[in-house]
Amino acid sequence: MNDIKTSAEKVGMPEISRFYGIIIAMFYDDHNPPHFHARYGSYKVAIKIRDFAVLEGYLPPKAMGLVMEWAAIHKDDLLLDWEAAKEKKPMLPIEPLK
Repeated sequence: MNDIKTSAEKVGMPEISRFYGIIIAMFYDDHNPPHFHARYGSYKVAIKIRDFAVLEGYLPPKAMGLVMEWAAIHKDDLLLDWEAAKEKKPMLPIEPLK
């Protein structure tokens, strides 16, 4: 097993997907509403799962479009991971955008 952790994992935000240089993660015990975090280079954004509204942050338009496309495909998976995180259970990896 690999002991190398991403910076997100070191602070309690496990990575659940990665594609095109974008990292998707969720915190354990995060505040409502259900949301996920996306990071692309030095840009960060938090996005609500139910309607994909931006809670805070910014991503360049192309990266944001990829995140929104991925999130729409995996909305149910994101909600399942949110529930697992609330219960401090392992979150499942979600397929990257292809």
